[in-house]
Amino acid sequence: MKKVIVYSKDYCPFCHRAKDLLTSKAVNFEEIRIDLHPERAEEMIEKANGQRTVPQIFIDDYHVGGCDDLYELDYEGELDDLLGLSKKKDDEAIHKELIILGTGPAGYTASIYAARANLSPLVISGPQKGGQLTTTTEVENFPGFPQGIDGNALMVAMEEQTKRFGTEIVFGEIQSVDLSSRPFKLSDGTKTYSCSALIIATGASARYLGLDSETKYRNKGVSACATCDGFFFKGQRVAVVGGGDTALEEAAYLTNFCEQVVLIHRRDELRGSKAMQKRVLENSKITVEWNSVVDEVIGDEDKMTDLTVRNVKTGETKALDVSGLFVAIGHTPNTKLFEGALDMDDKRYLVTKPGSTATNIEGVFVCGDVMDSKYRQAVTAAGSGCMAAIDAERWLAEQQ
Repeated sequence: MKKVIVYSKDYCPFCHRAKDLLTSKAVNFEEIRIDLHPERAEEMIEKANGQRTVPQIFIDDYHVGGCDDLYELDYEGELDDLLGLSKKKDDEAIHKELIILGTGPAGYTASIYAARANLSPLVISGPQKGGQLTTTTEVENFPGFPQGIDGNALMVAMEEQTKRFGTEIVFGEIQSVDLSSRPFKLSDGTKTYSCSALIIATGASARYLGLDSETKYRNKGVSACATCDGFFFKGQRVAVVGGGDTALEEAAYLTNFCEQVVLIHRRDELRGSKAMQKRVLENSKITVEWNSVVDEVIGDEDKMTDLTVRNVKTGETKALDVSGLFVAIGHTPNTKLFEGALDMDDKRYLVTKPGSTATNIEGVFVCGDVMDSKYRQAVTAAGSGCMAAIDAERWLAEQQ
């Protein structure tokens, strides 16, 4: 058996994703928690050739990289070989009346309503169990929590609630779908599933700037998760790019570790909620570079060392002495799997029929951030999950 080591932190959704994938393959691994053993952080950085993000995963002497790298190996069919696992493919499809793809607020809410309607739904988690909310430190606008609630804790509670009604949840990521006829067919590369009705709640993923230099220093100073990687920048100056609630939350969170946080925003006013704006603008550790964009991430062979930012109104450029860059400029809907089958708008969000969660294919319903480019809130995602479950229940009843 290969020796697998995972350097991780407790509050890191990407660490949990990586561990979930390894656990789903019955792989034993050694976990080194650098939040409990900070003296191991330098060891990790050295072994990972300067990478400063968690998780960092090693299989024997082979450095896999982070969570995305692990999933990429699995998607390409190379991970099992690397782990020394025998490949087994189930020929017989697992059939369910209703399958739900995704485990964010939309997917979990849909599963709660579907389970209570005796539809016995199967939920396939997707690569990020709990969705984007697992990267949020505090949710203050979800009804029922007057003191706010940790985003990850909220998703754990939703998971426990749907399990109480008998929902079956499996860890996995669907790699191909066939919606040309019913029952619909789905495959994760190993198992094949079929269903009479499908609810898509695959959410959205963090968007990056698209700079070559950003890619070069990703995991070496560039990150999209302050809650995961802020730990590595204690006492340092960092930058956050973006102007919405996510960027403001990241900036506020980073002040717990960093000497100073520079918020870079391309406009002259922030887009986040008034409450978050007030919190950020009144924080003495946060300064704002207005009307500015990142032109280049600069560094040496091991890590980023500073940024070049450009004022979009004057055209002037200047260097920012920061050792980390946290990107929070929005998200891209996870719809690639459904290209050519389901209708999408020009931003690649799935399109529904007016007043419904139904798509252009009968029996396929969508909810949450995968179809909502306007509101993108946990509570609206949960509401649309409820709608999708009710729509699916009624549609299935009509087919009998």
